[in-house]
Amino acid sequence: MKALYCQQNSSGEEMTFVFQERENLPPTRENDVKIQVRACALSWIDTKLLSEIKLEKELLPVGREVSGVVLEVGRKVSFFQPDDEVVGILPLDSEESGLCEVILVHEHYLVRKPEKVCWVEAAGTVRDGVRAYTALHYLSQVSPGKTVLIMDGASPFGTIAIQLAQHRGAKVISTAQSLEDKQYLERLRPPVVRTYNNEDESTLKPQLLPHKHDIITLLGVGGHWITTEKNLQLDPPDTCSLFLKGATVSFLNDEIWNLSNIQQGKYLCILEDIMEKLASNIFRPQLDEPIPLYEAKVSMEIVQKNQARKRQVIQF
Repeated sequence: MKALYCQQNSSGEEMTFVFQERENLPPTRENDVKIQVRACALSWIDTKLLSEIKLEKELLPVGREVSGVVLEVGRKVSFFQPDDEVVGILPLDSEESGLCEVILVHEHYLVRKPEKVCWVEAAGTVRDGVRAYTALHYLSQVSPGKTVLIMDGASPFGTIAIQLAQHRGAKVISTAQSLEDKQYLERLRPPVVRTYNNEDESTLKPQLLPHKHDIITLLGVGGHWITTEKNLQLDPPDTCSLFLKGATVSFLNDEIWNLSNIQQGKYLCILEDIMEKLASNIFRPQLDEPIPLYEAKVSMEIVQKNQARKRQVIQF
């Protein structure tokens, strides 16, 4: 069997993605589930994070969001049995590449896939769903009557975040990077309000990201700013403004669920709820057409350069 890996080159050089022939899988361990992969979504690899937590390798496995069929289970596995349809996210320290026909996964990283949800949608929604839940439920407790500003709402993550916020009764405002994105947001139901600077819709062009001071100024009393900017530095006038409003800044790192297993039960509940909302059409992901395995290298290069506007999913 072949699997896709990321080969890290010298500092400053682009990554290369290579297929490696792998040996037969090791015996299934007590809590392992052997899965025949049916779909695997592609996500950007944060090599800096891997380096900081000492998980850097010469060859990094590629593809962590997988859906598939259970082939075999270890003797202590209690959640699954052969022929179950499952979906999950491989942990950061996994040796397995999701872009392989058969993989081994610990049962605590998987949940059942609803029968009416297709393989591609399951794999393509699970990460953005976790990120949206982490931001809107655990970091900001979005509830009816609140207003949520979501940057780049037409992105795969932005789409799921909008749908989750609307489902919870919040009013959603979103930015659009292009006229095509604006039209996409207008088609969402209920409709989403757009914010952009260009008055001429026909010449709508990508705008620079707002300055941190602009975002803090927009916050209301008791507001929350959720950011993925790991190197954010706040100046005294900004912190004073946050203090006067009783507002907060929180950092969104959706890997926290895999970095610590203390709240594993909550994490599995999140995965289950994402699948339920996908099955009930509350979540309608922004997915590209399914991609065959032989095009995975090219697709991953596009994803790593942040050039993909829709979620890329490999279908087996």
